[in-house]
Amino acid sequence: MSVYLKNFFRFCFIMLIQILILNKITLRWWSQPSGFPIFIPYVYPLFILLLTFETPVWLLIILGFITGITVDTFMNTAGIHACATVFIAYLRTNVLNALLPKNLSEYPNQSPSIKNMGWMPFLVYSGFLILLHHIVFFTIELWNISNIGYLLLKIAASAVTSMLFIIAYLLLFTRQSIGKS
Repeated sequence: MSVYLKNFFRFCFIMLIQILILNKITLRWWSQPSGFPIFIPYVYPLFILLLTFETPVWLLIILGFITGITVDTFMNTAGIHACATVFIAYLRTNVLNALLPKNLSEYPNQSPSIKNMGWMPFLVYSGFLILLHHIVFFTIELWNISNIGYLLLKIAASAVTSMLFIIAYLLLFTRQSIGKS
């Protein structure tokens, strides 16, 4: 299957999961909502994270905008998702260069994955970019740092939950080679 077709199907599938399922679920980490934030886990940045290594930054930024504005359209958030997704799309290549032992051009037609990077480097890569995404998103959404504890709690709880959903997605919907390192 063509890389473009595969990524198109991945985009549609991740958007369907985010829009039809996850956007309808509001989570609390505590049973008593007295001041504790309600949040939605965001897995849609995974589309940007799983694009091939050689995807140029300009294309990542365009795809990040399209991804974010698609979620903004369905959540009525006026470009906040687009802003956060463009930000991580811009930083993605630098984060990968910092984590991988070889230059990105030495990974032809490959995508960042557990199979190509290993569990720990992939979790560091995705966790760092998801955390940055959530920092940008929630800072713009709340637009008030007077209650910094609430903001930090919302960022941390949402980032951890989003990473759990991303790990579940990877375990359920990606092919793993068993017995190989």
